[in-house]
Amino acid sequence: MLPFNYLFFIVYYINMKNSFNGSGFIPQAIILVFLVLGGTNLSAQGNDAEAVLTEIAQKLSQGDTTAALELFGRLPPAEAEKAEVRILRANVLNSAGRPAEARQIANVIVNADRNNTDALMVLADAAALENRDRDRRNFLERVIAADPRHARALIDLGNLAVSARNLRVAAGYFDRALAAEPNSGEALVSRAVVHRYNRENRNAEQLLAKAMELYPQWAGPYHERARLYRGTNNLNSSLRDLNKALELEPQNYWVLVDRGMLLMELDQKQEALADFTRAIEIESGNFIAYVYSAGIKDELGDFAGAEADYTRLSRLRPEYYFAFEGLGVLKMRNKQWAEARDAFLAAYRQAPREFHYALLAAVCWMRAGRQTDPRQFLAQVLRTVPRDSIEFTLLRMYHDLNHDTDSAAKIDGEQNIYTKARMAFYLASYYDIRGNQTLANRYYLMVQELDAVGTIEWRLNEWVLAEKGLGIRAEQ
Repeated sequence: MLPFNYLFFIVYYINMKNSFNGSGFIPQAIILVFLVLGGTNLSAQGNDAEAVLTEIAQKLSQGDTTAALELFGRLPPAEAEKAEVRILRANVLNSAGRPAEARQIANVIVNADRNNTDALMVLADAAALENRDRDRRNFLERVIAADPRHARALIDLGNLAVSARNLRVAAGYFDRALAAEPNSGEALVSRAVVHRYNRENRNAEQLLAKAMELYPQWAGPYHERARLYRGTNNLNSSLRDLNKALELEPQNYWVLVDRGMLLMELDQKQEALADFTRAIEIESGNFIAYVYSAGIKDELGDFAGAEADYTRLSRLRPEYYFAFEGLGVLKMRNKQWAEARDAFLAAYRQAPREFHYALLAAVCWMRAGRQTDPRQFLAQVLRTVPRDSIEFTLLRMYHDLNHDTDSAAKIDGEQNIYTKARMAFYLASYYDIRGNQTLANRYYLMVQELDAVGTIEWRLNEWVLAEKGLGIRAEQ
């Protein structure tokens, strides 16, 4: 029979993700150490209970929390009602993303025994899943009050301190955790993270080397050292460690993301894209990989693929307005004016001080329908724009549909080439929409001559010139 604390240990580490280094789960090797030690907190009574607990352990080791939860119903009632089993079930509920049910079980136990640290940890984990950091901290502090050497609670409090960028407090918690458990892998790596943030690189490397020696099959120390090396521009060593981490944990989302970013720095974009694609397959609901995947696809000319990533990204993180920007640009390229307008309007709502989104929305709005359609929207925008700015002048021109010399004069006198190029694009677009091709082409060419590469207006301008057969590229 598998000892009960083996079951508990599995769930503990299913729940416990390292919030700094993204290292994922503690490796199977550590779990096997506990299995070999064979310590037990609970003896299952009867062959039926023993068989069920063994099967639960197997399902948890496979990450199948749904099947594990179903198995609890097969335990004899007397066994199922034991506090340790209820806590185990609550932990599995947390790992299955059902914190409300886990909290309900733990509250009953805590009401009967207010210092039950295992139940308090369940409540802390439930709060973490629900992004209730204040409640989580309170539960963890109650654990420490009951057991000052509770390593996991100390580590979690350290993690919260790092998230708040309070490195001194975080270091204190991690040091206390290491004093309680000198060979705690997560404490070693987490303390190394603080050393890295403080640029105490040698100290960080020493702790990571110890973690690697203790847990050679765990990706976490290699992943963190890769970040350390990347921060010192030792890119090749960083890549070696990321390769090792990926070898140990090929399904680790954050290792793939970090490796993809590093490969981008090394100008290996296709290889980076492969890592981001794998990361998306592993965690399709995590937005970070889409950011890089969309950018690479866009840069490499896979516009359909980039558009799909931007669309997914905008749904996952609507507050990330750059996704709407990328989507709007590609919709403009396809002359899907109404959809491009909607994308830029969404970007503007998230970033109302980025007035170029309002201008882009106006351009697409006018191309999608009547030229007066965006007037009401522009009237609202104009109330928020500094009246002496060049953006105000352009926005007013789009609102009034009555060009005067102010826009051209301000553009000609603008000293910042990026601002000058961007506003020249909007002036060119205005003339284009209004049917004055001569002036439109003049300002489109001005944008290209200013060579303000890196702005979305420059990119849009290049597509316009290519379509018109004008400019440097056309001559080549």
